Amino acid sequence: ATCSLDRFVMLWKLKTQCRAYRFAGHAEAVTSVEFSPDGQVLASASQDHTVRLWIPCTHGESSVLKGHTASVRSVSFSHDGYFVVSASNDKSIKIWSVCHQRLMFTLFKHTRWVRCAKFSPDGRIIASCGEDNSINIWDIRNKTCINSFSDYEGFANFVDFNPSGTCIAAAGSNHTVKLWDIRINKLLQHFKVHRAGVNCISFHPSGNYLITASTDGTLKILDLLEERLIYTLHGHKGPVFCVAFSKGGEKFASGGADAQVLLWKTNFDCLDYKEVLKHNLRRTHIGDPPHLLDIYPKLSHPHDETLQSVEVNPTFDVPDKQTPDPVVTEIRPS
Repeated sequence: ATCSLDRFVMLWKLKTQCRAYRFAGHAEAVTSVEFSPDGQVLASASQDHTVRLWIPCTHGESSVLKGHTASVRSVSFSHDGYFVVSASNDKSIKIWSVCHQRLMFTLFKHTRWVRCAKFSPDGRIIASCGEDNSINIWDIRNKTCINSFSDYEGFANFVDFNPSGTCIAAAGSNHTVKLWDIRINKLLQHFKVHRAGVNCISFHPSGNYLITASTDGTLKILDLLEERLIYTLHGHKGPVFCVAFSKGGEKFASGGADAQVLLWKTNFDCLDYKEVLKHNLRRTHIGDPPHLLDIYPKLSHPHDETLQSVEVNPTFDVPDKQTPDPVVTEIRPS
């Protein structure tokens, strides 16, 4: 599933024959989309101040959750799929019940726009980041902020938990990626490998690798155990806005300002690390700036050279799916 500034959510069937379905309903740009853990529900966030819950089928049925008073930046499911957390420019974080389609509670502490909010793998805490340069950790049971990390160099565009839930990683507007151990409140790793802001990150299911997407037009894969940059990936023409590993980690997808979604095959996790280094002798230590060859690679890319592209003509090939009368849950401010 993908979302775009074109106001549509696209559902892609990747097995041959490749098909795409365009879900219509949002009135403005769609900023975030995520499948529930069981794949039965699709949640989307939009600049039209709403969250939508879609049934990912060819009927395009959806229901609308209204409560935010400004653009919604991100939406994310809890591990059991029962709840959705949304982050908004109205400086609030809202937790919704998926089954009952109603607002459970709202979290306030950020003093500026909230960029992203994510559930921990066990669903007990939430991490959020905002343009007030803070990353907050919330206890769901007490509905309170139990910790806060401040970064005075810039704000985080995106935050997420590692698979074990012990660490959080933040994608910084100041070109950095930082990892904190939330158990001891310690900054563990600080990567500065991009030449522009980092927009999104995704942990490999093993927790050993992190992939980053940046406005500098590249994706970078970091080995967290060795604290090294192992791949720089080029393919998008312009800023890369989002990236995500598949559930098993065997593939990852990226989306950019060039209106393209690229699907990549993972090959680094099946190689011995020494072999990876042998293939990438031009890489430098993670603490140094990117080598010039990282920006303009001269060696052949280790991925397969045969690329299959699926291009969909929105005029003919994509049927619009729109709910005639969606269920609307509206929360009016008291």
